[in-house]
Amino acid sequence: MDQPPPMALFGGHLATGLADVTSDPSALESEGFWAVAADFEGRLTCAHFRDVRRTGDRHAPTARWSGPRAEAWSTSLDRLAYTSGVSRIREHIAAGEVYQANLCRVLSAPIGEGADVEALAGLLTRHNPAPYAGVIRVPSHGVEVASASPELFLRRDGRNVTSGPIKGTGRTEADLLDKDHAENVMIVDLVRNDLGRVCVPGSVAVPDLCAVERHPGLVHLVSTVSGRLRDGVGWPELLAATFPPGSVTGAPKEKALRIIEVLETSPRGPYCGGIGWVDADQARGELAVGIRTFWIDRAEGLLKFGTGAGITWESEPEREWRETELKAGRLLAIASADVPRACCGV
Repeated sequence: MDQPPPMALFGGHLATGLADVTSDPSALESEGFWAVAADFEGRLTCAHFRDVRRTGDRHAPTARWSGPRAEAWSTSLDRLAYTSGVSRIREHIAAGEVYQANLCRVLSAPIGEGADVEALAGLLTRHNPAPYAGVIRVPSHGVEVASASPELFLRRDGRNVTSGPIKGTGRTEADLLDKDHAENVMIVDLVRNDLGRVCVPGSVAVPDLCAVERHPGLVHLVSTVSGRLRDGVGWPELLAATFPPGSVTGAPKEKALRIIEVLETSPRGPYCGGIGWVDADQARGELAVGIRTFWIDRAEGLLKFGTGAGITWESEPEREWRETELKAGRLLAIASADVPRACCGV
C-alpha cells in the first residue's frame, strides 16, 4: 500500500512539500518551517517543509479513520505491576533518593495498514480539542504522531522562552489534593532550574502557579515559567538543558530517569517527548509535551498511546492507577471510534 504524503498540522497551519529531514537540532536555527518530534528516549526528527498555509483549526483529513476495537487495547504494565511500581517509587522517596517520579505505561492495539494519523487527528480535534494539538506524518522516517496535548513544553519567541508544566489531575477541581499542589511546585522548581541553565541570570520567573485549567473530562493544575535566553543560546542548547520535560520525569531528574528505566517495560517513544513546530526565519516555535498522544508503530502493526501519573510520598497506588485510566479513557474511546461513549466523559 502506498504511503500517504508527509505533512504536519499545528494551530491551523498545514505544512506540506517535505524538503529535508534531520536529527540535528542546529537545523532549527537555519531557515524555514520545521515540524519536530522528539522521542522521550532522545531520538529527534526535524522535518523541513516548503509549503505552509493557513487552514483553520478544523482541517478536513484526507482519509477516514479506521481504529482498533475498543477491547483490543493491552497495557505494558497491568494494574498489579503499576501499583507495585508506585510502591517501589515510594520506597525510593523514603530512602531520600528522589522527591517525585513519573510512572507511565504504554497501551497498544493492532491497527490496519491503511490507518492514517491525519484522520485520527481530525477526530481528536472534533471530540477532544486541546491547546497544543497537532499531527506529524513522515512515514519514511517512522514518524506518524497525532497529539491532543494540553501541555506546553517550550514556547520560544526570539529570546523569550516559556514553559507550562502540568502536575495535578482530577475529574473536577474538588478532586485536586494538597499532594497535587505540592507536586506541581516541585516540578516548577525543576523547570526553573532547567531554564536557568540557558537564560539570563535573574530573568527566570513564575507568572502563574497552580492555576486550574479545564479540559474535556478532567481538570489540571498548570503553572507558567518564563525566562530570557542568553546571547548565543539557540534550540540545541535549549533542548539540551530541558529535555526530557520535567513534568514527565521527576525530581531530581537524573535519579527519576534511572528509576523509570527500571520500572517501565516499554519505551515511551513520542509519548512524554516533544512535539511541535519551529519557524527558523522568525526565531519562533512551540513544542508540546507529548501527552494525550497516539503514534503508529508500523514495524509492530500497532497504534500506541501512553498514560501515567506523578508519584510522591503521599501517593496511593490505587488512586494513581485510576488517574492513568482517567487520562486514557476518553482518548482511547475516540481512537476506537467509540465517539458517543467518549463524549459522555468516559
